[in-house]
Amino acid sequence: MTRPPTDVPTQPQTTQPPATLPLLVAFDLDGTLIADGSRDIPASTAEALARLKALGVQVAIITGRDLPPDAVREAVQPDAVATNNGGRIEIGGQLHQESRFGPGDLEAVLAHELDDARMVLFAADCLYVDIPENLEPEPWMLLRTHKPISEAPQEDIQKVGFYHPGVADFAGRLRLSHPHLVLTGAQPPYPHFLTVTPDGAHKGAALTLIAEALNVPIEYTIAFGDSDNDQAMLEVAGHAVQVGTLPLLAQHAHQQLPDHLALAEYLNGLADRVEGQQQ
Repeated sequence: MTRPPTDVPTQPQTTQPPATLPLLVAFDLDGTLIADGSRDIPASTAEALARLKALGVQVAIITGRDLPPDAVREAVQPDAVATNNGGRIEIGGQLHQESRFGPGDLEAVLAHELDDARMVLFAADCLYVDIPENLEPEPWMLLRTHKPISEAPQEDIQKVGFYHPGVADFAGRLRLSHPHLVLTGAQPPYPHFLTVTPDGAHKGAALTLIAEALNVPIEYTIAFGDSDNDQAMLEVAGHAVQVGTLPLLAQHAHQQLPDHLALAEYLNGLADRVEGQQQ
Protein backbone atom coordinates (compact mmCIF):
# COMPACT_ATOMS: atom_id res chain seq x y z
CA MET A 1 0.00 0.00 0.00
CA THR A 2 1.38 3.41 -1.00
CA ARG A 3 2.65 5.64 1.79
CA PRO A 4 1.40 9.24 2.16
CA PRO A 5 3.56 11.86 0.39
CA THR A 6 6.57 13.07 2.37
CA ASP A 7 5.47 16.73 2.24
CA VAL A 8 2.67 15.99 4.72
CA PRO A 9 4.69 15.97 7.96
CA THR A 10 2.22 15.77 10.82
CA GLN A 11 -1.02 13.99 9.85
CA PRO A 12 -1.09 10.30 8.92
CA GLN A 13 -3.24 9.12 6.06
CA THR A 14 -6.39 7.58 7.54
CA THR A 15 -7.22 4.28 5.91
CA GLN A 16 -8.77 1.05 7.07
CA PRO A 17 -6.62 -2.06 7.60
CA PRO A 18 -6.20 -4.12 4.42
CA ALA A 19 -9.23 -6.16 3.43
CA THR A 20 -7.03 -9.25 3.16
CA LEU A 21 -6.53 -11.38 6.25
CA PRO A 22 -3.59 -10.07 8.35
CA LEU A 23 -1.28 -12.98 9.06
CA LEU A 24 1.19 -11.18 11.35
CA VAL A 25 0.82 -8.23 13.74
CA ALA A 26 4.06 -6.72 15.10
CA PHE A 27 4.35 -4.41 18.10
CA ASP A 28 6.87 -2.09 19.62
CA LEU A 29 6.72 -2.28 23.43
CA ASP A 30 7.14 1.01 25.30
CA GLY A 31 4.49 3.54 24.40
CA THR A 32 2.82 1.10 22.01
CA LEU A 33 1.90 -2.27 23.51
CA ILE A 34 2.52 -1.09 27.10
CA ALA A 35 2.97 2.23 28.88
CA ASP A 36 6.50 3.67 28.83
CA GLY A 37 8.62 1.84 31.38
CA SER A 38 5.85 -0.59 32.31
CA ARG A 39 6.31 -4.29 32.84
CA ASP A 40 2.66 -5.31 32.29
CA ILE A 41 0.29 -5.33 29.33
CA PRO A 42 -3.30 -4.09 29.84
CA ALA A 43 -5.60 -7.07 30.31
CA SER A 44 -7.93 -5.87 27.54
CA THR A 45 -5.06 -5.76 25.05
CA ALA A 46 -3.90 -9.25 26.04
CA GLU A 47 -7.44 -10.58 25.57
CA ALA A 48 -7.73 -8.99 22.12
CA LEU A 49 -4.41 -10.50 21.07
CA ALA A 50 -5.55 -13.91 22.31
CA ARG A 51 -8.61 -13.56 20.05
CA LEU A 52 -6.40 -12.83 17.05
CA LYS A 53 -4.06 -15.72 17.81
CA ALA A 54 -7.03 -18.09 18.10
CA LEU A 55 -8.01 -16.96 14.60
CA GLY A 56 -4.59 -17.87 13.22
CA VAL A 57 -2.94 -14.44 13.29
CA GLN A 58 0.70 -14.57 14.42
CA VAL A 59 2.17 -12.01 16.83
CA ALA A 60 5.65 -10.49 17.07
CA ILE A 61 7.22 -8.15 19.62
CA ILE A 62 9.93 -5.91 18.12
CA THR A 63 11.49 -3.71 20.80
CA GLY A 64 14.49 -1.58 21.61
CA ARG A 65 14.72 -3.29 25.01
CA ASP A 66 17.24 -6.07 25.43
CA LEU A 67 14.62 -8.23 27.18
CA PRO A 68 10.83 -8.04 27.06
CA PRO A 69 9.26 -8.22 30.54
CA ASP A 70 8.40 -11.77 31.55
CA ALA A 71 4.80 -10.78 32.28
CA VAL A 72 4.37 -9.37 28.77
CA ARG A 73 5.92 -12.41 27.13
CA GLU A 74 3.68 -14.70 29.18
CA ALA A 75 0.53 -12.72 28.37
CA VAL A 76 1.22 -12.31 24.65
CA GLN A 77 2.82 -15.69 23.87
CA PRO A 78 4.55 -14.16 20.83
CA ASP A 79 5.52 -16.26 17.82
CA ALA A 80 8.66 -14.12 17.42
CA VAL A 81 10.58 -11.61 19.52
CA ALA A 82 13.16 -9.11 18.29
CA THR A 83 15.12 -7.13 20.89
CA ASN A 84 17.91 -4.52 20.76
CA ASN A 85 16.04 -2.72 17.95
CA GLY A 86 16.12 -5.87 15.85
CA GLY A 87 19.67 -6.93 16.64
CA ARG A 88 18.58 -10.16 18.33
CA ILE A 89 15.73 -12.25 16.90
CA GLU A 90 13.97 -15.30 18.34
CA ILE A 91 11.51 -17.37 16.33
CA GLY A 92 9.36 -19.82 18.26
CA GLY A 93 11.53 -19.32 21.35
CA GLN A 94 14.75 -20.23 19.51
CA LEU A 95 17.57 -17.84 18.70
CA HIS A 96 17.43 -17.05 14.99
CA GLN A 97 19.93 -14.21 14.54
CA GLU A 98 22.22 -11.92 16.56
CA SER A 99 24.11 -8.83 15.41
CA ARG A 100 27.34 -7.65 17.05
CA PHE A 101 29.66 -4.70 16.53
CA GLY A 102 32.94 -5.16 14.71
CA PRO A 103 35.98 -3.88 16.64
CA GLY A 104 36.43 -0.71 14.58
CA ASP A 105 32.79 0.26 14.83
CA LEU A 106 32.62 -0.28 18.57
CA GLU A 107 35.79 1.76 19.10
CA ALA A 108 34.20 4.66 17.21
CA VAL A 109 31.06 4.45 19.33
CA LEU A 110 33.01 4.36 22.58
CA ALA A 111 35.10 7.43 21.58
CA HIS A 112 32.11 9.63 22.42
CA GLU A 113 33.74 12.55 24.31
CA LEU A 114 30.54 13.08 26.33
CA ASP A 115 31.67 14.13 29.79
CA ASP A 116 29.63 12.57 32.60
CA ALA A 117 27.59 10.41 30.23
CA ARG A 118 25.85 7.34 31.57
CA MET A 119 26.73 4.57 29.14
CA VAL A 120 25.53 0.98 28.85
CA LEU A 121 26.93 -1.81 26.67
CA PHE A 122 24.51 -4.67 26.09
CA ALA A 123 25.84 -8.20 25.72
CA ALA A 124 23.84 -11.43 25.59
CA ASP A 125 23.97 -12.16 29.32
CA CYS A 126 25.18 -9.00 31.02
CA LEU A 127 25.12 -5.21 31.03
CA TYR A 128 28.40 -3.30 31.15
CA VAL A 129 27.91 0.17 32.59
CA ASP A 130 29.82 3.41 33.04
CA ILE A 131 28.02 5.57 35.59
CA PRO A 132 29.83 8.72 36.83
CA GLU A 133 30.01 8.90 40.62
CA ASN A 134 27.77 11.99 40.75
CA LEU A 135 24.94 10.30 38.82
CA GLU A 136 22.46 7.58 39.66
CA PRO A 137 21.97 4.55 37.39
CA GLU A 138 18.69 4.17 35.55
CA PRO A 139 16.38 2.02 37.74
CA TRP A 140 16.12 -0.76 35.14
CA MET A 141 19.91 -1.18 35.19
CA LEU A 142 19.65 -2.45 38.76
CA LEU A 143 17.38 -5.29 37.63
CA ARG A 144 20.07 -6.93 35.51
CA THR A 145 23.51 -8.38 36.17
CA HIS A 146 25.95 -5.57 35.44
CA LYS A 147 29.71 -5.08 35.46
CA PRO A 148 32.13 -2.21 34.68
CA ILE A 149 32.62 -1.35 31.02
CA SER A 150 36.33 -2.12 31.44
CA GLU A 151 35.34 -5.81 31.70
CA ALA A 152 33.17 -5.86 28.56
CA PRO A 153 34.07 -8.49 25.92
CA GLN A 154 34.14 -6.24 22.87
CA GLU A 155 33.36 -9.07 20.47
CA ASP A 156 30.01 -9.72 22.22
CA ILE A 157 28.43 -6.24 22.29
CA GLN A 158 25.05 -5.95 20.58
CA LYS A 159 23.89 -2.44 21.52
CA VAL A 160 25.25 0.73 23.14
CA GLY A 161 23.10 3.26 24.99
CA PHE A 162 24.01 6.80 26.10
CA TYR A 163 22.23 9.12 28.53
CA HIS A 164 23.49 12.70 28.16
CA PRO A 165 22.16 16.13 27.09
CA GLY A 166 24.72 16.26 24.26
CA VAL A 167 23.85 13.01 22.49
CA ALA A 168 22.36 14.79 19.47
CA ASP A 169 25.69 16.39 18.55
CA PHE A 170 27.52 13.10 19.02
CA ALA A 171 24.92 11.31 16.91
CA GLY A 172 25.44 13.82 14.11
CA ARG A 173 29.20 13.23 14.12
CA LEU A 174 28.81 9.45 14.22
CA ARG A 175 26.35 9.46 11.31
CA LEU A 176 28.94 11.29 9.20
CA SER A 177 31.86 9.04 10.14
CA HIS A 178 30.01 5.71 10.31
CA PRO A 179 26.80 6.02 8.28
CA HIS A 180 26.24 2.24 8.25
CA LEU A 181 25.58 2.12 11.99
CA VAL A 182 21.97 2.37 13.19
CA LEU A 183 21.26 5.33 15.48
CA THR A 184 17.93 6.02 17.17
CA GLY A 185 16.88 8.52 19.78
CA ALA A 186 18.75 11.80 20.37
CA GLN A 187 15.52 13.54 19.33
CA PRO A 188 11.96 13.75 20.68
CA PRO A 189 10.57 11.87 22.49
CA TYR A 190 14.03 10.81 23.78
CA PRO A 191 16.30 13.86 23.22
CA HIS A 192 18.83 12.83 25.92
CA PHE A 193 18.99 9.12 25.07
CA LEU A 194 20.88 7.62 22.12
CA THR A 195 20.96 3.98 21.04
CA VAL A 196 23.53 2.61 18.59
CA THR A 197 23.26 -0.84 17.01
CA PRO A 198 25.35 -2.59 14.34
CA ASP A 199 24.91 -2.33 10.59
CA GLY A 200 21.50 -3.72 9.59
CA ALA A 201 20.21 -4.07 13.17
CA HIS A 202 16.94 -2.15 12.93
CA LYS A 203 13.26 -2.93 13.28
CA GLY A 204 12.49 -2.86 9.56
CA ALA A 205 15.00 -5.62 8.89
CA ALA A 206 13.69 -7.55 11.88
CA LEU A 207 10.08 -7.43 10.67
CA THR A 208 11.15 -8.53 7.19
CA LEU A 209 13.15 -11.47 8.55
CA ILE A 210 10.39 -12.51 10.97
CA ALA A 211 7.76 -12.42 8.24
CA GLU A 212 9.94 -14.58 6.00
CA ALA A 213 10.63 -17.05 8.80
CA LEU A 214 6.91 -17.33 9.59
CA ASN A 215 6.04 -17.67 5.88
CA VAL A 216 4.05 -14.44 5.86
CA PRO A 217 4.18 -12.11 2.82
CA ILE A 218 5.15 -8.65 4.06
CA GLU A 219 1.95 -7.16 2.62
CA TYR A 220 -0.02 -9.30 5.11
CA THR A 221 1.63 -7.65 8.12
CA ILE A 222 0.43 -4.83 10.38
CA ALA A 223 3.02 -2.96 12.45
CA PHE A 224 2.41 -0.70 15.46
CA GLY A 225 4.92 1.83 16.80
CA ASP A 226 5.25 5.19 18.53
CA SER A 227 8.87 6.37 18.29
CA ASP A 228 11.67 7.08 15.84
CA ASN A 229 13.12 3.58 16.16
CA ASP A 230 9.82 2.24 14.79
CA GLN A 231 10.08 4.22 11.55
CA ALA A 232 11.85 1.48 9.57
CA MET A 233 9.29 -1.10 10.73
CA LEU A 234 6.33 1.08 9.73
CA GLU A 235 7.93 1.72 6.34
CA VAL A 236 8.15 -1.96 5.37
CA ALA A 237 4.89 -3.25 6.91
CA GLY A 238 1.89 -3.91 4.74
CA HIS A 239 -0.14 -1.62 7.00
CA ALA A 240 1.37 0.87 9.48
CA VAL A 241 -0.35 2.08 12.64
CA GLN A 242 1.16 4.95 14.62
CA VAL A 243 0.45 4.96 18.34
CA GLY A 244 0.65 8.51 19.69
CA THR A 245 1.29 11.74 17.82
CA LEU A 246 5.04 11.97 17.13
CA PRO A 247 5.24 14.13 13.96
CA LEU A 248 8.21 12.16 12.62
CA LEU A 249 6.10 9.02 12.18
CA ALA A 250 3.00 10.59 10.64
CA GLN A 251 4.23 10.37 7.05
CA HIS A 252 4.94 6.64 7.47
CA ALA A 253 1.57 5.67 8.97
CA HIS A 254 -1.74 4.65 7.44
CA GLN A 255 -3.60 5.08 10.72
CA GLN A 256 -3.06 6.72 14.10
CA LEU A 257 -4.20 5.66 17.57
CA PRO A 258 -4.02 8.18 20.44
CA ASP A 259 -2.15 5.92 22.89
CA HIS A 260 -1.52 2.32 23.92
CA LEU A 261 -4.88 2.17 25.72
CA ALA A 262 -6.64 2.42 22.34
CA LEU A 263 -5.05 -0.81 21.12
CA ALA A 264 -7.59 -3.20 22.61
CA GLU A 265 -10.54 -1.66 20.76
CA TYR A 266 -8.57 -1.57 17.51
CA LEU A 267 -7.44 -5.19 17.83
CA ASN A 268 -10.93 -6.40 18.71
CA GLY A 269 -12.24 -4.63 15.63
CA LEU A 270 -9.56 -6.36 13.61
CA ALA A 271 -10.55 -9.71 15.12
CA ASP A 272 -14.17 -9.03 14.20
CA ARG A 273 -13.13 -8.48 10.59
CA VAL A 274 -11.03 -11.65 10.53
CA GLU A 275 -13.95 -13.66 11.95
CA GLY A 276 -16.18 -12.22 9.25
CA GLN A 277 -13.72 -13.28 6.54
CA GLN A 278 -13.52 -16.79 7.91
CA GLN A 279 -17.29 -17.35 8.03
